[in-house]
Amino acid sequence: MRITDAHQHFWTTESIVELGLPPEYSLLARDFEPAELKPQMDEVGVQQTVLVQVNFSLKNTYDFLEIARANDWVGGVVGWVDLVDPKVGDTLDDLQTYPKLKGVRHQWEMEPDPAWILRDDVLRGLREVAKRGFTFDLVAKPYNWQYISQVAEAVPDLPLVIDHIAKPQIRVKQFDDWATAMTRWAQIPRMMIKVSGMITEADWRHWKPADLKPYVEKAIELFGVDRVMYGSDWPVCTVAGSYAQVFEALLKCLASLTEAEKAKVLGENARGFYGLD
Repeated sequence: MRITDAHQHFWTTESIVELGLPPEYSLLARDFEPAELKPQMDEVGVQQTVLVQVNFSLKNTYDFLEIARANDWVGGVVGWVDLVDPKVGDTLDDLQTYPKLKGVRHQWEMEPDPAWILRDDVLRGLREVAKRGFTFDLVAKPYNWQYISQVAEAVPDLPLVIDHIAKPQIRVKQFDDWATAMTRWAQIPRMMIKVSGMITEADWRHWKPADLKPYVEKAIELFGVDRVMYGSDWPVCTVAGSYAQVFEALLKCLASLTEAEKAKVLGENARGFYGLD
């Protein structure tokens, strides 16, 4: 089975501090680079990753593309572009010359306006993304949930994936309203979802795989095994657990699946969605 981690990051101390870390995430204020991740991937048998943007800068995108060029196990990059820039199409045209650029993400959850994603200038940018065949990662929190379906309706030809199962508050067992929202999103045929970023929404010190299992099972029940993909969210996950702990917890949550179904969640779906080699 070829395993692809559909969601991980790298950064330097300087770049992550610039982003503005909350005090509880202070242990992340250091360099996290490929040489640290690769042995952890090898330990659990992950062969490939998707490197996802961190900063609101084109430099971050180009830096990640250089990392991907230098490390063949980085199969693709989800970068950042300024969606509201009138010349975003030109930027995307340049990025199309980099074969490992597969998609775009913007940390919508950090915008003061929870409906930011539906602004006319943002939607215009998303249509430019779709026009060039790139995907878009939706990173949202509960206050953004009501707008997810509207994005899909507004840009119907844009391949979408919801990061981190849309960040329900697992630590307080937020489930029913999340499941209701998930039911709506799952009815959008091209919508995918990542079972990633879950342990940082759980109780950091006391979480266990059983806390995650209802969320993973509901995601698979609603989206089916063809539209769910694994992501580690390394190194963000390290505030609550190691790379191996995240992977092993997910395996426990997938125990009832067949080997063929596990292969889809653990790699095939990500490779198909992002068009990875």
